[in-house]
Amino acid sequence: MKKFLHVVLFVILTALLPQGPALAEPSGSLIIFHEGSLTVPFAAMEKEFEGRYPKVDVQRESGGSTRMARLISEVGKPADLMASADFQVIDHSLIPAKAVFNIRFASNELVLAYTDSSRFAKKINGSNWYTILERKGVLWGHADPNIDPGGYRSLMVMQLAERYYRKPGLYQRLLRNRPLALMRDKSANLTALLQNGDIDYIWTYRSLALQHKLRFLSLDQHINLSDPASDSFYRLASVKVTGEKPGSYINREGCFVAYGITLLKDAPNKEAALAFLDYLLDPQGGQKVLARFGQPPFNPPFVNSAEMQHRLPLLLQKRVVVRK
Repeated sequence: MKKFLHVVLFVILTALLPQGPALAEPSGSLIIFHEGSLTVPFAAMEKEFEGRYPKVDVQRESGGSTRMARLISEVGKPADLMASADFQVIDHSLIPAKAVFNIRFASNELVLAYTDSSRFAKKINGSNWYTILERKGVLWGHADPNIDPGGYRSLMVMQLAERYYRKPGLYQRLLRNRPLALMRDKSANLTALLQNGDIDYIWTYRSLALQHKLRFLSLDQHINLSDPASDSFYRLASVKVTGEKPGSYINREGCFVAYGITLLKDAPNKEAALAFLDYLLDPQGGQKVLARFGQPPFNPPFVNSAEMQHRLPLLLQKRVVVRK
């Protein structure tokens, strides 16, 4: 009987003691800066993640990737996570001063979107699109290359088209017919112009075109920046953009589209940030949400070196592989 009472007492005391998982449950505000083209899937992730972790309040701020990175590196705005449409923005602006790793987690492709009301909408196709954009009176636009990767990627697509279709001078002819007044700070902001009939065509990401139910042209894989196997050809394109210091410039080289995400060194809520990263990289979590909204996830997500993989928190190492 005495032994039995000791067992019962032990069970009761164990139940009353704080448990590991409960202590580890994240809480508080989680600040995520992200590329504008991630707005729809990240909004869905926010809802799902907060359902799993009800003590966490996800607070998102979106914009062109370059601008968002500079808000962290130059302005000093606090953030836990930064997700960029171009992993190179994180490499250039945040590593090593503000972050130590960069996980590539999703892809995309550049498309030319339009509506039924767009000029020559019934005639444009994958073979003649550039002749349509050269026509006087046709209004088309892209994001600001100094602020948003979608902007310099749009220019790269046109450079690659000149090479691929063997049309000398095509890139400059297209630029001469481009109304600069229609350029916007991020790809997502072009959608409203198109839907309102203020513009005929926009360069945007396929995921955005699908999410907003836009008509769009899928371009050849040699120029749409979607195919890792075509990366050597993509690297023939380059765009000069403004650097972090006044009067400085960066040369952005063509590369297949790879979104990157990092945890900031001075993240106010590292516990919640790690939980979100684990969720984002989970094939049954965030990756599933990305796929649902037309944003192909890398399966599995990757980093470009074993050294960087070792920098990852142990929780994330199982989610990520090394790939060049």
